[in-house]
Amino acid sequence: MAVITNTFQSTSAVGNREEISDVVDRITPEDTPMYTAMGTGKATSTNPKWEVDVIRAPAANAQLEGDSYNFNGITPPEKVGNHTQILRESWIISGTQEAVDNVGKVEKQTEAKLKAGIAIRKDVELAIVANTASVAGNTRVSGGLPSWIETNVSRGAGGANGGYNSGTGLTVAETTGTLRAMTKAQFDAVMQQVFNSGGRVNDVQLSPYNKSVFVTFMSDTNVAAFRSSVDGKGKNTIVGTADIYEGPYGKVTVTPNRVMATSAAVARRAFFMDYDKVEWLWLRPIQEDPDVHVNADAEAGVIIGEGTLSVKNEAALGLIADIFGLTAAS
Repeated sequence: MAVITNTFQSTSAVGNREEISDVVDRITPEDTPMYTAMGTGKATSTNPKWEVDVIRAPAANAQLEGDSYNFNGITPPEKVGNHTQILRESWIISGTQEAVDNVGKVEKQTEAKLKAGIAIRKDVELAIVANTASVAGNTRVSGGLPSWIETNVSRGAGGANGGYNSGTGLTVAETTGTLRAMTKAQFDAVMQQVFNSGGRVNDVQLSPYNKSVFVTFMSDTNVAAFRSSVDGKGKNTIVGTADIYEGPYGKVTVTPNRVMATSAAVARRAFFMDYDKVEWLWLRPIQEDPDVHVNADAEAGVIIGEGTLSVKNEAALGLIADIFGLTAAS
């Protein structure tokens, strides 16, 4: 085959209109399962506080008939608190860029605002699950879950609790230990600890990799085998996953959290949650600042919010720490 001499081909043209899809695919994960599940409340200061109370342990209680009363002393509840963290995302787009026709309308004010709001929600999720101590002052930091949980824990060698320091009014980050694989024995042990403490775990959140490790619990000899029926069309289904664990101490959902795959430092934990005992308190809910102005041929925007994690009673929660969270070796 040959092209006839002087045939003008499209590859030589300079004026042909490009065909570009007007649909932009965004695959960045937007879900924030921990923040969504725990719900939100209202803070009225940069250092909201709350009280944690306990009932004494059961004791033998048989009294002498006709005996005179003795009165027990009152133990005041512990006062704890966290510090609000300011979260911000901004953008600036030239007036020309806002005016021109743009593929997918992605580089526009409206889309920039939407993406900024999603980004901050994910930052809140990370603030909840990261091993971050609380910080007071002008650049405040909200203490994350690992800096609170100290009663019901399973740790690797060398690992140590953080916790709330009543002297400083701040939480302390946990000390990480030697990494190990997550096991069913650890799972059951932490659930038992929470049960004995009076908590009611209803969800376990972990990294996507550790969700796959959880599925291997099916091979344990003490776990009932899966059974599935033919779909009526002569086709069988291979079942290779599990989303609910019913163990000796209750039934829990097991939720993979994509934000926990942000880094190996975050992915190394599994959180045993009672969402009635945790809350995100907003001092300033996520909103656009209406007073942002720039001295330029451009339009800028800022999404800002300020809030903190409230752990009403850490003894109702549990933690498996120091587990491989991204791969079998990290």
